[in-house]
Amino acid sequence: MEENKMYYKGKPKYQLTPKTSDWMHELFNNQSVVKGLVKRYGSPINVHHLPSFNNNCELYNQVFESYGLKYRIFYARKANKSRGLVKQAFASGIGVDTASFRELEQSLALGGNSENLVLTAAIKTAPQIELAIKNGVPIILDNEDECVLTQAIANRIGLKAIVGFRISGFTVDQEKLYSRFGFDVDEVVNFIASYVGKNKSFNMLKVTGLHFHLDGYSTYQRSVSLVASIQIFSKLKEKGYAMSFIDIGGGILMNYLEDEKEWNTFNEQLKKSVLEDSNDITFNNNCLGFRLEDGQLRGKLNTYPFFNAINKESFIREVLDFVDDQSGLSVASLLVKNGVELRIEPGRSLLDQVGMTIAKVIHRKKDAKGQWLVGLEMNMSQMMSSSADFLLDPFMLYNSEVEKNENVDVFFTGAYCLERDVLLKRKITLPRLPAIGEYVAFVNTAGYMMHFFETEAHLFELSSNLMFTGSNEKLSFFQFIDDAKISLEQ
Repeated sequence: MEENKMYYKGKPKYQLTPKTSDWMHELFNNQSVVKGLVKRYGSPINVHHLPSFNNNCELYNQVFESYGLKYRIFYARKANKSRGLVKQAFASGIGVDTASFRELEQSLALGGNSENLVLTAAIKTAPQIELAIKNGVPIILDNEDECVLTQAIANRIGLKAIVGFRISGFTVDQEKLYSRFGFDVDEVVNFIASYVGKNKSFNMLKVTGLHFHLDGYSTYQRSVSLVASIQIFSKLKEKGYAMSFIDIGGGILMNYLEDEKEWNTFNEQLKKSVLEDSNDITFNNNCLGFRLEDGQLRGKLNTYPFFNAINKESFIREVLDFVDDQSGLSVASLLVKNGVELRIEPGRSLLDQVGMTIAKVIHRKKDAKGQWLVGLEMNMSQMMSSSADFLLDPFMLYNSEVEKNENVDVFFTGAYCLERDVLLKRKITLPRLPAIGEYVAFVNTAGYMMHFFETEAHLFELSSNLMFTGSNEKLSFFQFIDDAKISLEQ
């Protein structure tokens, strides 16, 4: 909750109140620390709270242990590039999923090894594969060409490659799920049995597991696909392969918002505004994926589903509790019966409540439409995902108490020379117009928002990333560690 009159949550016409944590409000209440950090590291800064990351790891540990499962959790590093989170993952007893040479190289240097790393890159180069083989890191193979390349490198260096096979094309309710990734489920057993193993084409590949990652967020699809994967796992085990794990990837829903009613109201009102051609909710009538065609509403909201009653551990429970019609057993029971180690690779949900992005106000101006534009010292790439917008109300950090509520509507704009560099598409109502040098805080940005699309266009510096360990002591500037200074030596 807000504790003073120096910081306020923005209150747009249809609010989307974000879930927040005590550490965020502690920072809001200590603006001298915020000012010191921005002065030292520039704007914007990304603050990461390591205890919150550890708490998320514990949530997943507890749910798996309650089922008596063998399991491994791998943090999907692509969601956030900070070194400190990799070290925290290892300290919390989980692994790291790497998706590039540099991610793998850095993760090894930060304490990773064959037990707590996996390579799942969409495009695997020879240097990636060689680094993984030399360090005994499992490689998730996507196609036959990757098998050929991995076999050649393993032969050259005289070491077997530990591999898993990515699979796709599961049939759910008579529909074959499409993915551009992986071996088709109807062909993978035949392929492995024909070509992989002793005295076969790929005799330097040691198959130990299966991997899949579904698009979308359906627990039902994951359950059905996991049942099918267990059947494939068993067939391969019967053929003599040393199968040990099935990895169901990430895409585990999380919940960003306090109130489901706010989420539903926003969606309803946005649709209504598009239908009535009266959109005063977003910047220049940006409909966030909806459109009006021949008087009909078309399209869909092109954002992450920010409110989810089923999320994180309850999402996993839905997958595990699903009962397979054929066997009459739950997914969890099938995993135990078949001796499968279940692996997951969460990114976003392990970063829930972990991060916050803070930027400095540089200017204020009115455009030709009379709209207040508040320019921030950051750019759109520093808070960007594949979504049309980041639908959380921001917090305004004022440098003095607000005496009078002016109810000023503003849009926050960024530093790129692009008309579309508007940091939030929604109109945000504030108690007064921000002053130059004050700060805006965007909460819960650690997962996919801070770094996934960040660029150095205009030769702008990349944002600084700070690790905050939390403390019972009075908050001070010295409790924040520059991620760039974290040693890459074990």
